[in-house]
Amino acid sequence: MTSSPAVSAAGALAADHPLLDGRTADSPLITAYRGGKPSRRPVWFMRQAGRSLPEYLKVREGIAMLDSCLRPELASEITLQPVRRHDVDAGIFFSDIVIPLKLAGVGVDIVPGVGPVLDKPVRTAADVAALPQLTWEALEPIREAVRLTVAELGKTPLIGFAGAPFTLAAYMVEGKPSRDHLGPRTMMHADPETWSALANWAADASGMFLQAQLEAGASAGQLFDSWAGSLGLADYTRYVAPASTRALDHVRHLGAPLVHFGTGTSELLVAMKDVGVDVVGVDYRLPLDEANRRLGGTVPLQGNIDPALLPAPWEILEAHVREVIAAGSSAPGHVLNLGHGVPPETDPDVLTRVVELIHSISPE
Repeated sequence: MTSSPAVSAAGALAADHPLLDGRTADSPLITAYRGGKPSRRPVWFMRQAGRSLPEYLKVREGIAMLDSCLRPELASEITLQPVRRHDVDAGIFFSDIVIPLKLAGVGVDIVPGVGPVLDKPVRTAADVAALPQLTWEALEPIREAVRLTVAELGKTPLIGFAGAPFTLAAYMVEGKPSRDHLGPRTMMHADPETWSALANWAADASGMFLQAQLEAGASAGQLFDSWAGSLGLADYTRYVAPASTRALDHVRHLGAPLVHFGTGTSELLVAMKDVGVDVVGVDYRLPLDEANRRLGGTVPLQGNIDPALLPAPWEILEAHVREVIAAGSSAPGHVLNLGHGVPPETDPDVLTRVVELIHSISPE
């Protein structure tokens, strides 16, 4: 593996960053992420900025997904929409995990009904060696969108995000979404040097993407490993965790809380914590009290309302939310979220009602 990446010349957050100038450091979200007692129970939803909102569909009309991510004013507006509507305790930056590829010059697009599709899969050492390098200059649309968003959010923190190296590399090897991720899992064992080089490239691209957001004003960062659940613990620890650590090496010096989330990763939670994060996100498959037990009661948790219950009768959904709150109370801190993203068919009024319920329950 090559040496760990250098940090940017800035080296630290600016004095007027929301975490340092009094805007967000004491917010419910950041307080809970740091293991303190928040003024109210914090909640936000993965994929809250997107398809479930009619105002999102209106502003996105006729605009391709990746184009919408790279128009700073539009990306900012979409990020702000759910904060205005639901009174959630954070904005999650509207973008896509393949944006770093796009900005580096890799041929990739989001195909409706399919997902990310690359012009050419990356499957050999020569393919990896030919990958272009992401530059700081190319990330300026991301920084500008964050600056615009933070200026409007005030005391509500913005969460920056990036795809974890395994998930990014999995798309690159397969060239499109996959059910079993057989290609990257095979490469790890059949050609480990090529896998390591690709994972490091993805780690640096994701790390720079996240660093640009945090330095521009995001108050926390989340690494999404959507496909890590396809891995066993041994493969994750040997072939994936070092790259995730490398990605986070780009930002840990900034001092912002860092969250790690994956789907289907109940057996990987300790290893995911050990890459060096402050908060572990838990999907809907594992109760939070059990997640806390596995993690030794040492780390705040985020999650894990089951998205499948959002259309259920209110009394069923309410009981479930209260169960999640009770299970999360054993952890050093708890931020309510879904155990995966907001489904596109979700009634936005239900999300608003869930937020109101959570905020009505006093933090312990």
